[in-house]
Amino acid sequence: QVQLVESGGGLVQAGDSLRLSCAASRHTFSVAVVAWFRQAPGKEREFVAATFWSGVSPRYADSIKGRFTISRDNAKSTVNLQMNNLKPEDTAVYYCAAGRRFSFLGEAYDYWGQGTQVTVSS
Repeated sequence: QVQLVESGGGLVQAGDSLRLSCAASRHTFSVAVVAWFRQAPGKEREFVAATFWSGVSPRYADSIKGRFTISRDNAKSTVNLQMNNLKPEDTAVYYCAAGRRFSFLGEAYDYWGQGTQVTVSS
């Protein structure tokens, strides 16, 4: 069965860092794209970052560019999201998703994790 499991969320202060991890089954990791999305209360889900199995350069949302870094550990079938200089507006549930093609829209992705809460206090 395909599974994506996120971890690493928590409560931090503005300016702090967090590292999220997405552990995937080997089957899931055969898809082309693994991405992070987030959804804040009362807001729509939004794209954060994506990494490509082919080695193509990662894609980032403008709102987090320069602060977040996505990376992939092929041996561990894990995708990480390093989040630095966190802001209160980064508060959201963060989801890992995997799919066969890249899209800024979540509907394009086939597999989803359960999400991990990130809360940034001011």
